[in-house]
Amino acid sequence: MTAKMQLPIPECFDAKKVGEVWRVPYQERACQAKSWARQHEILPAARDRNRICLLIIDAQNTFCLPEFELFVGGRSGSGAVDDNLRLCEFIYRNLNSITTISPTMDTHTVMQIFHPIFWINAAGEHPQPAATSITLEDVRKNIWKVNPAVADSIGGGNFSALEKHALHYVQKLSDDGKFPLTIWPYHSMLGGIGHALVSAVEEAIFFHSIARESQALFEIKGGNPLTENYSVLQPEVLDGADGNPIAHKNAGFIDKLLEFDAVIIAGQAKSHCVAWTIDDFLTEIVARDSMLARKVYLLEDCTSPVVVPGVVDFTEPADAAFLRFAEAGMNVVKSTQSIDSWPGISLLDI
Repeated sequence: MTAKMQLPIPECFDAKKVGEVWRVPYQERACQAKSWARQHEILPAARDRNRICLLIIDAQNTFCLPEFELFVGGRSGSGAVDDNLRLCEFIYRNLNSITTISPTMDTHTVMQIFHPIFWINAAGEHPQPAATSITLEDVRKNIWKVNPAVADSIGGGNFSALEKHALHYVQKLSDDGKFPLTIWPYHSMLGGIGHALVSAVEEAIFFHSIARESQALFEIKGGNPLTENYSVLQPEVLDGADGNPIAHKNAGFIDKLLEFDAVIIAGQAKSHCVAWTIDDFLTEIVARDSMLARKVYLLEDCTSPVVVPGVVDFTEPADAAFLRFAEAGMNVVKSTQSIDSWPGISLLDI
């Protein structure tokens, strides 16, 4: 068995620009990546005997840069920026071990059930984003009700059916013990700058794709107007008020992830989309073979929880979730550790 040594970080990577938006010079980077692969004898990913997937959850400007809508600062105040610096360095150092990189993309349009425009109160006002949670009691008492104007765009003009769905939706969240419906600021808007990957992360993924001749496996989530979609593996609610499905579990992607010999997970936010995705993945693993949890690795220093100083701090729930995942057999690791030193990886000829 042979271990692959960590690589140096290419000179083209500028750590100072991780917190900025800029255009990746694709052709220049492609030439540099091909040269880098020759210099360090990096083989095409298709020749990997054991296949490792890096799942990067929602490393988008909307979550990862301080001036954008839902910046994940963590308790440090610079959480996602610091996480992405470590993540980029992890990708470059381990180019020769990572077979495939799979970035998920939170993707929204204006009229969705968790955006302000969907709801109005008796005065015709929309709820304040990030400061409003809509409970079952709120909907029953008409404190918040569906905005009739949105029915034409997302309800086929059937306002009554949309009202029934809204009540069913918050009822379902309550019955399933999930968080109440949160009204979020408009974010990850399809076609907008906030939707794009952080430039430095995009560059690292592109560099990997060229150096290893491995197509990035992008996965889109969040476009269904009738449900939240924290997890990339399934939306929060799968059925409508009439019992018919409005969404489905992402079975194909789950199967694809489980085909890998190891799955490494990073991204934002630790308390929300990362935790929800891992939780759904663990549920699927337990249903199939609980031993599969051992091939999942959580990069604890490449993810941060949602913290709004003086308002909400999800650090403890996020840490509790990671502890539960570890107790189930998943591995909590750091990006600064050599991959071949991680539990179980040493058994692979990477």
